[in-house]
Order: sequence, then structure tokens, then C-alpha cells
Amino acid sequence: MEILPLPFKSHTIRDLQLNQLCSQGKLKEAIKALNSIPQHALDPSPSTYISLLQACIDANSVSQGRDIHAHIPLSLKTNLSLQTKLVSMYAKCGSLDVARQVFDEIGDKNSIFLWSAMIAGYAREGIWEEVLMLSVSMQQQGVTPDWFLFPKILQAINNLGLLDKGKETHSSAIRKGHILSVHVANSLVAMYVKCGELSYARKLFDGMTQKDLVSWNSIISGHFKNGNTEEAINLFKQMQVEGIKPGVVTFNIMISSYNQMGNCDLAFDLMEKMQFSGIIPDVVTWTSMISGLSQNERENQALHLFREMRFEGIKPNGVTVASALNACSNLRYINWGVEIHSMAVKGGFAEELLVGNALIDMYWKCSDLEAAKRVFDKLTRRDVFTYNSMIGGYAQSGYCGKAHDLFMEMQSSSVKRNTVTYNTMISGHLKNGDEDQALQLFQRMELEGVLRNTASWNALISGFLLNGHWEEALGVFRKMQATQIRPNSVTVLSVLPACAILMAAKKLREIHCFVIKHHLKAEISIVNALIDTYAKLGDITFAQTLFDSMLTKDIISYNSIISGLVMNGKGRNAIDIFEQMKLLRIAPNQRTILSVINAFGLEKMVPEGEKLFSTMAEEFQLFPTIEHCSAMVGLLGRARLLREAMDFIDNMPLEPDASIWSAFLSACRCNGNIRLATHAIKKLLELEPEDPLINRILSQIYDGSRSRNHVKNQAMVKAFGHTWIEVKNLVHEFVAGMVSLPSSDSLSIKLKSLAEIYKSKGRKLPDAGFLQLEEEEKEEIIGTHCVKLAITFGIINIHAPQSIRVVKNIRVCQECHDFAKFVSRNCSQEILLKDPKTLHCFKNGQCSCKDYW
Repeated sequence: MEILPLPFKSHTIRDLQLNQLCSQGKLKEAIKALNSIPQHALDPSPSTYISLLQACIDANSVSQGRDIHAHIPLSLKTNLSLQTKLVSMYAKCGSLDVARQVFDEIGDKNSIFLWSAMIAGYAREGIWEEVLMLSVSMQQQGVTPDWFLFPKILQAINNLGLLDKGKETHSSAIRKGHILSVHVANSLVAMYVKCGELSYARKLFDGMTQKDLVSWNSIISGHFKNGNTEEAINLFKQMQVEGIKPGVVTFNIMISSYNQMGNCDLAFDLMEKMQFSGIIPDVVTWTSMISGLSQNERENQALHLFREMRFEGIKPNGVTVASALNACSNLRYINWGVEIHSMAVKGGFAEELLVGNALIDMYWKCSDLEAAKRVFDKLTRRDVFTYNSMIGGYAQSGYCGKAHDLFMEMQSSSVKRNTVTYNTMISGHLKNGDEDQALQLFQRMELEGVLRNTASWNALISGFLLNGHWEEALGVFRKMQATQIRPNSVTVLSVLPACAILMAAKKLREIHCFVIKHHLKAEISIVNALIDTYAKLGDITFAQTLFDSMLTKDIISYNSIISGLVMNGKGRNAIDIFEQMKLLRIAPNQRTILSVINAFGLEKMVPEGEKLFSTMAEEFQLFPTIEHCSAMVGLLGRARLLREAMDFIDNMPLEPDASIWSAFLSACRCNGNIRLATHAIKKLLELEPEDPLINRILSQIYDGSRSRNHVKNQAMVKAFGHTWIEVKNLVHEFVAGMVSLPSSDSLSIKLKSLAEIYKSKGRKLPDAGFLQLEEEEKEEIIGTHCVKLAITFGIINIHAPQSIRVVKNIRVCQECHDFAKFVSRNCSQEILLKDPKTLHCFKNGQCSCKDYW
């Protein structure tokens, strides 16, 4: 219907008709009628303009608001109520800058409503600094905050963490009498909770004469956030006793808190109680549960709950989708991830930053870097998490060049690189073996003012360990201790394996002292790692003491001590621990069974080992792996039951691999059966034809002429042995085939002395039938084997009761093994020799391996 010009004979009638159009929701018609007013006619009253502007607010139409603003005559520009409504309209319709411009142009600002309109606009946008600055200016001009503004000001103080300012505002609220308002009191409670002052919050809460649901929600949330779970639950019960029925927000606080503490089952129970009370879970409830399950390693449940939520007709939000995508990332469920991505596109929030970041993370962890990059490219806004996810994807997948391109792109963008960005790049370079580039980035962090945190140092340590540079890893750890950055449990767990590999007993004791000093001994994973490391360094007595002192033990604790006892030749003790486990009803896992089979092997308890292997599926619901089969071959080999071992291999439930034939070859070597050894080597050659070590072993079996031809045909690469020994914090390296030492050298003199004693004692050569498959070439003179050099060097520089600790990179040969046994007896010196296969503990002429390795 066409709108005819209004009759202007009556100013009042015209205003009534304009107001009537506004009340009917006909804002366009009202503006058209307003524009049709003749130039010299009387303008509408201020109240009519206010009604028109309110209609714009209701319609959320800033463009129509501008039209009305343009029509307001100069004569009304000083009307404070109208100007206040203009400020409110622009602020509520998304034009905060224009609202501030209108506000600043007003001369006399003595109206609380004007200040409220401007402050509320900044509060809605979360611009808390401006809220606080305006509140200060307002009070300087003599305008006092009311019950409406006090909560806004306190919310700003809350978000800015300005406790002193909050206390000052609290005092002001008391003086003005606003503390009696439940809204103001609730804001003060929330402010104290957010600033970590729970005692102030509780005192204020207890003194409130009137409490509503918001009051209870704030104080319950505060107790949860401060870790006072028991009191939070008591308050939840108390509010119901006092007749306050929990609302959806109350239940959401409880459910979220339980999930954050890892009590997902209790959170589920509360969700059911919520429904039983007639309160329908909202999207926040479902999101809290999905996020909690995902963060507590219950990702499958999280995804099923996500589907159930959709089935119930609850529309997810961006946080829900991001939580579900995180579950997909952890499980590497790309099909679920693609489905959720499609749903996010249809829902219109696929390009939200939170969802986009989760999608990038999900796709690269599911090995679809192209899809991750497509999401990255479509995002109109990116933050540091966006870049870090994409850089992490490239770096961890081996594309360090592409990761570096994005790293440099950040330098020219508005997104600043942070510590995580650098740590990600450092880890990526180390994973790809580029240690120099990683170190350059590590040094560059300091130059660019980027904080190097514990994770930065941990990345270097883990990277060096990954690349087999254990001494360098320990060196980084030493430097880290000299800085302000304190190592954490991850650092300790990373560096302990280096101590085990390098036999660094002194460093292990230093780390143990650090653990005790910084109260890390309460962490069960740390104690388990210490037990494992002490055992690998041959100090099984102290490892046992640590184990016995643990108040709480898990399966890893038992596995660490059982495998440690086996490693140190104490099979009977390991079996006893296993029997204790069964009495305590602690279920073993596959590693436990493997260690116990090896323990039975040490003690030559064949029937017991065979029974455990054959019943492990029925008794413990554990199925044999190739490692268990290899252990069974070792068990039979130690008992000299080679034919039975061969039959076991022929009938084993899994296809024999190289580890099986290597175990059988060791059995043949120790039992001197060349015929079966040859069969084992041929099988190994079929599986690993290019292995030079296998070719060399084969060459030792045949005569010299055939050996040389075979070696030549196989293009064998000679592998030299290296041996390390640490003396007075310095690592000394000896290499197989070293040239003879000067006769005046103390090491040479000691070697000759030991050689003479060795011969005078009537050293026994291996039996004629003993198959000598040595990985270190035989030399013409005693002392040229690097293990002998290292042990002799230790005898000169290390004195009992301190043990000599030697590390060798390949299996120790029979001659060096015999030499170590002789020295341990003749010099009354304990020798610990670690090779890739076994830890040999030599004492009084005996070895913990019982001459089988």
C-alpha cells in the first residue's frame, strides 16, 4: 500500500502516526513518511525521533538509523535524551566508532544514561580497557555509577585482573549503598573469584542478605577453579537445601569442572540427574561433555556423544565442532573428520578461526596435508595457532622447506612468531636430521627476543637422542641446568635413556638428586624410568630398593624391575616378582610375559617357560608376538635343545622373521652347531641379503678361499667396532684395529702385563666345537681389540669399588668377553659392558649373561 504524505495541520497527529508506524514494525514506511515532511514544517518531537531510533535498534539496522540521524535538525542536537539514544543505537547496531564520535561531540555529559550507553557498548564488544577508562572519566565529571554500571565496571576489572582497582570499586559500592543490590554483589563475587581471591569472595557471599542463582553459580565455580572440589559440591547441595533450584548454568559449571578434573563418569551422572530434574541439557552441556571426553583420552565416546547430540536435535556450535575434530585428530579418524567438516560447512562456521585451526590439525595428523593447506588458504583470518598447526604438519611430515616458507611468511605478516612456532621448527629439523639448522633457530630465538622455555630445551634433547647423539643430548641438559629454565618431568624422562646408553652412572645420580630436590619423585613415571635406568647401568640393587620404596606401583613399575633383574642375570628374582604380581591380581601385559620367558631361560626352566607361552592367551588374554617366539628360541637354546628350537620355529604361529633366525643363530653359536648355524644364516640372507654382518658371519664358516670370493661378490662393507668409557667426566673412544701403541705408553705396558698374567693363568681358548661368530675382526696381538683397550684404560684410571663401565656399538666378541671375565677375577674389579644385545655384568670371573648372548 502506498504511503501518502501525512497531514501536517497537526504536529501532534503527525507524531502519533509516526509512532504508530514504528509500533507496527513499519520502519521503512515511517522513514519514508519522515522524509516527506515539507522543509518548513515543524519537526517531529524528540520523543518521536527516540521511538524511531529504538525501532532501528529492534531491527538491528544501522543504515536506517543513519537516515534518521541525518534528518534530526540542528535545533534538537543538544537534546541529551535524543543524543543518548543515538549513541545507544550506533553501539547496539555494530557501529561502535560512530557511537563514540557522537558521544565525544556532546558537550554536557552529566547524564548517567549517556555514560551507560557508551560503556555498555564497549562491554558488549569486550573492550575492557575503554570500559575502565570511561568509568574513570565519568566519575571525574561528577557522575556516580549506579547499580547498572557497577557490574560493567567490575566485569572490566575482572577481565583485566586489576585486584586493587576491584577493591577500590568495592569500597565505592559500599559508600554509595549499591552493595545491597544483588547484581552488584554478584559482580563483586565474580571479580574476586576471577582474581583468585576466593576468601574475599566467600566472605562477601556469606554476608549477602539476598542470594540468587547467579550468586550460587559464581561461588560454586570459584571453589572448583581453586581446586576446592569438596566444598564446591557441598555448596551445590546447600543451595538446594535453601530452596534455590540449580539451573542449566549450575549444572554446566559442575559438569565442566568434573570433566576438567578427569571425572567424566561423574559428569555423565550429573547430566542424567539434570535431565531427571526436568532441565534440558543445552549446547554448552553437550560441548562440555564432548570436550571433557576428548581431553581425557576417551575420544571414541566423545565422537559417539557428538552423534547422539545431533540425533537429539541440538545444533552444535564452533566449540563443539572443534572438540569433536580434536578427538578425530587423536584417533587419526579422517572419515569422521571429513564428515564433521562437511557439517561445519553447512552450519556456516567452517571458516571460524577455532574450527579452521582444528581442521588443519586434524587433516595433517591424518596425513592429508593437501586438505590441511586448503583449509589454511580459505581462512580469511589467521592467528599464531593457525600458522603453528600448518608449520607443525609440514615439519613433522618431513617437508621442512614448506614449513620454513610459512615460518618466513609470518615474519612479514601481522602474526608474530611465538615460542611454540620456534619449538615446532626445531623439532621438525631435528626429526629430519638437520641438527645445525635446529641449533641456529634455537640461538635465533634469543636474538629475536622469543622466550626459550622448557619445551625448547626438551625439543633439542629429544632430537639429539632421536639421531643417536646421546653425549650431545646430555651436553644440552647440562647447559639447560646452567640457565634460569628448570627442567621438568619431560626433560628427565627424555635424558634418562641417554644415561642408560652411555652408562653415565654419575650423571644418573645427579639427575636423581634433581628429581628429589624438585619433588618429582612423586610422579610414578619418573620413578619407573629411574628403576629402568639404574638396572640398565648394572645397579640392580638400588633399582630394587627404589621399587620396594614405591607406595603406588603400576604395570610399568613391575615390568621395569622384572626386565632389569633379567638383564642383570637374576632370573629367579624376576620370577619371584612375577609370582607376587599374580598374588596381588595385577594383570601382566605382553612385555611382562616376554621378560618372564627370558627369566625362565636364564634359569633353564624349560617346562615352566613352555607352559607360560602356551597358556598366556587363555590365562591372561594375551596373544604371542614375534618377540615372545624369539624369547622361546632363546629359552630352548640356553638349554641346548637345538632340535626342539628348530621344531618350535617350524611350528610357531607366526611367520619367522630375522629376529627369530638371529636368536637361533646365537643358540647354534653357543652350542657349536655349525650345520644348523649355516641353515640359520641362509634364512637370514633370504630375509636381509644386503646385511654385511650376515655375510661376514657366513664367511667365517667357509674356508678362506670361498670366504674371500663370497665377501667380494656380496660387496661386503667392513664394520668397525667402537668402544667408549667415561673417566672423570671425559668420554674416551677406542676403535677396533687401532695401530699398536708405543711400548713406553702406560696403556701398552699395562696391556702386556695383563697378557702375560692371562697366559700364565692358563687361559682356555674356546672349545673346538664352539662357533666363533665374532663381529670384531681378530687381530694378531692381544690388546688391539677396542674392548680390551677400554677395559685396560679403566683398570689404570678407575679403582674398586667403583665399577668400570664400557659401551660398545656392536656385539662383543668371544675373545673380549673372556678377557673381561679374566680381568674381573684377577683384578677384583666389577666390569659393566653394554653392547646392543646384552648388558654384561662381570664379577669374580663370571658374567650375568651366563656366557649366552
